[in-house]
Amino acid sequence: MPVPILTTTAEIEELADDLGRETVIAVDLEADSMHCYKEKVCLLQFSTPERTVLVDPLAVGNLSSLAPVLADPKVRKIFHAADYDIRCLNRDFGFAICGLFDTMIACQFLGEEKVGLADVLGKYFGVVLDKQYQRADWAARPLTEGMIRYAAEDTRHLHRLARLLEEKLAVKGRLEWVAEEFALLEQVRFQEQEGPLFLRAKGAAVLDRRQLAVLEALLQWRDQEARRRDSPLFKVLGNKTLLELASTMPRTLSGLTAVEGLSPRLADRCGKGLLGAIAAGLTVPESDLPVYPRGERRVRDAAVDRRLAVLKEWRKEAAAEMEMDPGIVINNALLEEIARRRPTSSAALEGIPGMKNWQARVLGEKILEAVANDA
Repeated sequence: MPVPILTTTAEIEELADDLGRETVIAVDLEADSMHCYKEKVCLLQFSTPERTVLVDPLAVGNLSSLAPVLADPKVRKIFHAADYDIRCLNRDFGFAICGLFDTMIACQFLGEEKVGLADVLGKYFGVVLDKQYQRADWAARPLTEGMIRYAAEDTRHLHRLARLLEEKLAVKGRLEWVAEEFALLEQVRFQEQEGPLFLRAKGAAVLDRRQLAVLEALLQWRDQEARRRDSPLFKVLGNKTLLELASTMPRTLSGLTAVEGLSPRLADRCGKGLLGAIAAGLTVPESDLPVYPRGERRVRDAAVDRRLAVLKEWRKEAAAEMEMDPGIVINNALLEEIARRRPTSSAALEGIPGMKNWQARVLGEKILEAVANDA
């Protein structure tokens, strides 16, 4: 049976009414981040236990009728790896998600080695997902039959997967753990990034001030070029190449081709812009050169380092016993904060930023023992 694609406001309003009468729905989306300068949601997928429908937000100008059901905690929303989807839905449509059940997080808390949707569906149901459309241009219209089938498969199996995982979590006594994780995940949002572009370039911290000025000029050039082409930044030029250009600051076309990632053809096409950006960075007055911000340097404390080592060893043993990834049990940043603060009571432990209720309840006693016996 063909999967319907809804393209009118009236159809969306009817869908919203239907979804509002359900107790659980599965949701997913497809975006065009691999193909344009500014990504957008290009398709929404909804599955009830009985049917799957697709929504084309590029054709429908108003999706606001879906907002109430997505925000209704009485209607469970099943996602797989919901973090990105929740951010996109809020950014593009102002939607908030309540009543979340994330099957990827459920898998993590069950200690699954592979938590990708294709891996999990293959393991439990023998379902084979076609991955060839993962990088497809979802803004292209009309959608091919293969793309439609791919999109529908992403939500069609989530209902039975969620039921299976929930049963397993109940057996392990971890339903409250994931419920807290889901509630926290419902609050995530995209944050507008401010300041110079070099602050978001991995590796920029090792450059000197003049090189930072050149890198900023190169990043600004790439941003303008990507906007002009309506292309993702990485398709114009990669960060690694820009960092090497900023570090070596070639002044000629032949100098550009000596940089890894810059073929003669690419240098010929982009050389004028790159050399212009490098020249602009070189002419920034000394007094105006950027400074890479450095966080407050912490004084090394042997006692803290010792406690952290003890905590990491404890976490390794606890994770093995719980059959979970150590980073899911408790992440490094939180371990470091515990080592610095050295809590001596449950109240002090619970007051540490980032400490979750389930962690304090399940792991708290052992954490306090670990930091107390670190000598």
